[in-house]
Amino acid sequence: MKETPMNDKVPADNYQIPSQLLQQLALNQAQQPQDDEIDLAELWRAIWAGKWLIIAVTTIFAIASVAYALSLPNIYKSEALLAPATQEKGSMGGLASKFGGLASLAGVSLGGGQVDNTGLAIEIMKSRVFVEGFLEEHKLLVLLMAIEGWNHEDNELIYDADAYDAAAKKWIRNVKAPFKPKPSSQEAYEEFMDRISINQNSENSMISISVKHYSPEIAKQWVDWLIDAINIEMKSRDLTEAKRSIDYLKHQLSQTKVSAMQDVLYEIIEEQTKTIMFAEIRDEYAFKTIDPAVIPELHIEPRRVFISIAGGLLAFIFSILFVLIRDFLAAKTT
Repeated sequence: MKETPMNDKVPADNYQIPSQLLQQLALNQAQQPQDDEIDLAELWRAIWAGKWLIIAVTTIFAIASVAYALSLPNIYKSEALLAPATQEKGSMGGLASKFGGLASLAGVSLGGGQVDNTGLAIEIMKSRVFVEGFLEEHKLLVLLMAIEGWNHEDNELIYDADAYDAAAKKWIRNVKAPFKPKPSSQEAYEEFMDRISINQNSENSMISISVKHYSPEIAKQWVDWLIDAINIEMKSRDLTEAKRSIDYLKHQLSQTKVSAMQDVLYEIIEEQTKTIMFAEIRDEYAFKTIDPAVIPELHIEPRRVFISIAGGLLAFIFSILFVLIRDFLAAKTT
């Protein structure tokens, strides 16, 4: 009878798991759900034991959240919808193909048949130079930086007594250097940009301009002023450019004796004159108002219901976590 060599492997089908190991695995599986149930029961026991603390903390913070929400002043938002005012410039497209080189020497941009300065106008409205000039022209620094509310019944603004003395018309802010009692132009710019919103719809190119303020009347008024200001600014830029171009072209005209060149210069001068005429007779030069701003009747901020619910919910969650952590640390020490 031959013996099986020691290095021969036993077939996997003939291998049997020891009965003790099977029993241990079965026992572990049977105990696992019980352990989970015990953990859930312990968590519930800890929460139930600290229920009065949870209720007390949630109630206190919920009341505090409601009180805080009610203490916040109303903020109103006024908005206008605008459309880009496409500017026709006659036969400038044809002149550009023929006399673009000469026009560039004269500092004249002939471009195509239509000029759309929407993107430029939007960026100008967001620029520091424009905003600072706008605030200075309309004397808006106090209305921007020294107001903390609005009395609906009396239609009166509420001044921040810690920042501005309304009776003496004097800034009294207590700030550290380099800041001064009177807000700087940089501070005013940052605050103003937080109050306004300028967006263009990528699908239809419509532009929305909105302003937030404690007073609904001021919010509406600022939107109107912004629209007027950007139209005037864009008009002024084109008028200045056209007049400079005409002056230069007239000078060049007096210097040349070539009739063909004179005809070209006359044509360019004519087109620049049309630009000046178009700018002077049109008020809505950069943007046409589709839906004007109105005085809002309802405030947009604060969201008092959301603040109240969020405050109570957060207090409830954190109080439960506190109870569970406290119970866990107590179990560790025993």
